[in-house]
Amino acid sequence: MRTLYPDIEPFHSQLLSREEMPDGRRHEVYFEQCGNPQGIPVIFLHGGPGSGCRPQHRCYFDPTLYHIILFDQRGCGRSLPSGELEHNTTDYLIADMEAIRTLLNIDKWMLFGGSWGATLALAYARQYSQHVSNIVLRGTFLGRQQDIDWVYSAGGASRVFAEAWHALVKDLPATEQTKPLAYYYQQLTQSDEQQQIETANTLQNWEATIVMLREQHYQPDIEQSAGPLAHSRIQLHYALNGCFLADKPLLESIEKINQIPAVIIHGRYDMVCPMQQSWEVYQRWPKAHFEVLPLAGHAASEPAIIDALVRTTDRLASQPT
Repeated sequence: MRTLYPDIEPFHSQLLSREEMPDGRRHEVYFEQCGNPQGIPVIFLHGGPGSGCRPQHRCYFDPTLYHIILFDQRGCGRSLPSGELEHNTTDYLIADMEAIRTLLNIDKWMLFGGSWGATLALAYARQYSQHVSNIVLRGTFLGRQQDIDWVYSAGGASRVFAEAWHALVKDLPATEQTKPLAYYYQQLTQSDEQQQIETANTLQNWEATIVMLREQHYQPDIEQSAGPLAHSRIQLHYALNGCFLADKPLLESIEKINQIPAVIIHGRYDMVCPMQQSWEVYQRWPKAHFEVLPLAGHAASEPAIIDALVRTTDRLASQPT
């Protein structure tokens, strides 16, 4: 089994100032560069939406061979303002990626994204295919209403994790229990900060329960600090707006990008993004390499998924350009 490359630090990081919002503030998008500045350019696209990048995300690539670029999407991680929803849509994120590519004077780069990061990779590629050398997708999420409902409405993952779903909805009004997103979004955007924290923690516990294939039941950390407010606010903002993709579904665009070399990796027991989503993409992308991991779930930190991703980036780096 392959493991992650050793921890590394960025050789450059900055906040990229973007367009002005109606109230005069600006989004400032954090990005960093690691590894070899002369290496194969790759941009890591984190999931969520809303989660932000972590040091582990630098380590799926051989730092002697790759020029590794990571960025925290709008409102996420180290980007400012934290949790900001204004001017925060898929199209804005694509524009931020293109601004980073242009600033770094990169002609073509590899897109490497899992879950929502895979969504963003597909959305960027169909708009800027001429600037994409390869695509690596993990746990593909297509952002359709049916994909959102699988996670956040009764009848999807709730059927496998019935007790965790009960914990998520038991205190909600009966009318909100089959589709609780709008109710939780209202709680996350009201003025009571303690209520916001409790709501974010409740959502986090549900998501953490279903995200990973594990031998034991998930146990929340009772010592955890304030919940991931920015993450939850942004995630529900995108979910309630159909990931801003309803009028331009990704699956209908695959033929526009299916000449780009691609690798699609998916855990068989992915309870966040069922494997059917990657299968549907692969049916329209026959030249892609598709690998189903027989004992894996959704999380990129699972050993089988780390092994598959590192094997993939090593193999791509060894191919002649």
